[in-house]
Order: sequence, then C-alpha cells, then structure tokens
Amino acid sequence: MAWLTLLLAGVFEIAFAASLKPSEGFTRLVPSVSVVVFGTAAVVTLTRALAVIPIGTAYAIFTGIGALGAVTIGIVAFDEPVNAARLGCIGLVLTGIVGLRLVTPTG
Repeated sequence: MAWLTLLLAGVFEIAFAASLKPSEGFTRLVPSVSVVVFGTAAVVTLTRALAVIPIGTAYAIFTGIGALGAVTIGIVAFDEPVNAARLGCIGLVLTGIVGLRLVTPTG
C-alpha cells in the first residue's frame, strides 16, 4: 500500500508542476490555487508513504515521477522540444525509478 501511496504522491506532484506555468507567476487565481492544493497534497501523501519506505528511496522516486510527468506535460501541452537526447534522459530517470523500487525491500 505504501508504494501505491507514493505513486499517488507522484501524481499530485505532476499536477502541481503542471499548474505552475498556467499560474503565470501566481497572477491567475485558479491555477495558483491548484499549485497550492496539489503541492500540499503531494507532500502530505509523500509523508504517509515515508512511514514504510526509506526517505532516500521515496523522495528519489517521488521527484522522478514528478520530473517524468512534468517533461511529458511540457512536451504534450506546452510544445517543448522532443529529441533523442531528451528521450534518452527520460529513459534514464525511469530506469532509476524502477531500479530503486526493485532493490528496496519494503511493504
């Protein structure tokens, strides 16, 4: 269950990151509120996962999920560039996330 909680925290982190650009420096109300709500939800949910998963592993996976999601949203929603180097780096982050999960013997 802790791993699912960590995954949910990562999803909240993605929503947090996706809300940042539309907030336009916290000048637009709804996206700005979304930043605060999703950021808070991400940290609270991460904290719950830390009851079982070691902090180093959990935080690395949490930030990795957020980074992968933010890059993907940047590409899809904000027309950020896609090239082999970026995709390779995304693959490395994903490999690190999966590797940490496989070598961490918890819940």
